[in-house]
Amino acid sequence: MGYFRELPSLFYPSPLPHKNSTGDYIQISNIFRRTKLLDYVKENVTVFNKYIIEDGERPDTIADALYNSSKFDYVVIIVAGITNINHEWPMQDFQMYNFALSKYGSEIEMNKIHHYETFEISDSNNRQILPPNLIVDDTFKIDGSSVRFGGNRFILKSEGGNRQLDDKFEYTVLTDNIARPVTNYEFEINENEKRREIDVLKGGFLQTFVTDLREVTRYSRSSSFINDKLARTEIGDLTS
Repeated sequence: MGYFRELPSLFYPSPLPHKNSTGDYIQISNIFRRTKLLDYVKENVTVFNKYIIEDGERPDTIADALYNSSKFDYVVIIVAGITNINHEWPMQDFQMYNFALSKYGSEIEMNKIHHYETFEISDSNNRQILPPNLIVDDTFKIDGSSVRFGGNRFILKSEGGNRQLDDKFEYTVLTDNIARPVTNYEFEINENEKRREIDVLKGGFLQTFVTDLREVTRYSRSSSFINDKLARTEIGDLTS
């Protein structure tokens, strides 16, 4: 992955059991330097577009499609703000069932309710009483139309159509179905779908971006400085 080529290296005290002395060092990529990359990205948000990751796409295939070269996969990863590709890149659809089964242990647990999400409720004057998609539990309730506006009736809006609620003092999740249940399996699918929308760098800014990143990750001169891509460190701070 090109990402690691852009990170500077460190001579770090060797943790290997077969080292010859306490003075032995090994050369490693300084992954802690990525905090500087992420700070740089946050300061340059105007050069990005939104992108929806299609099922099966990878950073290298997106880089090839956007920048005509898979070697810029690290640009895709950095701009997306991803620090752990295994946990933050969306899984393919066919992987979701096995992932959820492994996490929850059985189909019974997979299909248990994780939480509820509210439906939108408005009054007959189209004033919003309850916004949609609030995450609630099964004890959630709101004041009814009798308490708030007398005879002004409430309308529940859903994908299945609108439904007029009875004139009552309160509405609850379990009695009046003012929120829909979301199972553990649905929750995992929804979380995976959220990961599909990422920021990507506009193609016209690619070369400037790569040049700037190299500058950002260079080491400044200090007692540990060897060259702009290599420094020596003891156990401790790896970000300076």
